[in-house]
Amino acid sequence: MTTDTGVGSLADDRPLLGRTSTAERVADVLRTRIAEGYFPPGERLSEDSIGKALGVSRNTLREAFRLLTHERLLVHELNRGVFVRVLAVADVEDIYRTRRLVECAVVRGLGEPPYAVGALDAAVTEGERAAATGDWKRVSTANIHFHRELVALAGSPRTDELMRGVLAELRLAFHVVSDPHGLHQPYLVRNRMIVGALELGDRARAEKLLARYLDDSRANLVEVYTRHIESGDWTV
Repeated sequence: MTTDTGVGSLADDRPLLGRTSTAERVADVLRTRIAEGYFPPGERLSEDSIGKALGVSRNTLREAFRLLTHERLLVHELNRGVFVRVLAVADVEDIYRTRRLVECAVVRGLGEPPYAVGALDAAVTEGERAAATGDWKRVSTANIHFHRELVALAGSPRTDELMRGVLAELRLAFHVVSDPHGLHQPYLVRNRMIVGALELGDRARAEKLLARYLDDSRANLVEVYTRHIESGDWTV
């Protein structure tokens, strides 16, 4: 089924493309929209709707789709079109292996304090405010922002690019969880604890907290995701 969910607001992102619109920039906009939950797994992406919203040619959009297919965010089905990918359980496990390797290495390699944790703190506050209003989709988005800012502490454009794709894939798994409150609420406090350790300059403690956090999150999400997949609601 084709829907226009998330398409209408894409017009707001048109200025991000600038005068020299490229497939890479279009892909970046769509990647961000997938990561923030505007396009859910299994949704067919309409070339006409998205092309008009962003003001780009069909060829440019198709190249952007190819880039995101290579990143495992989209799949092309012959004679049917392009769809947001539905992850397998093995994908979720692999995402967390990658996250643990990268995120823990970033914290371990921070060097001497003080650390620039302002953006991290803002992401945690964003999540806490969303939780206070019961907006768990926004809590999920804030959590993605938290981990993106954590990786950004490395000051590495390559690591940032890698994790943008990984975290966008992760959001595909979040979409199928029927209890986002149960999934995200426990980690608000743990995010705050990681920021607190970094504010004190204790990167060793921050890394330990983060490693346990990611292990617990992986186990929780894999259990929930497995139940959902086995229920037959999704085909992967």
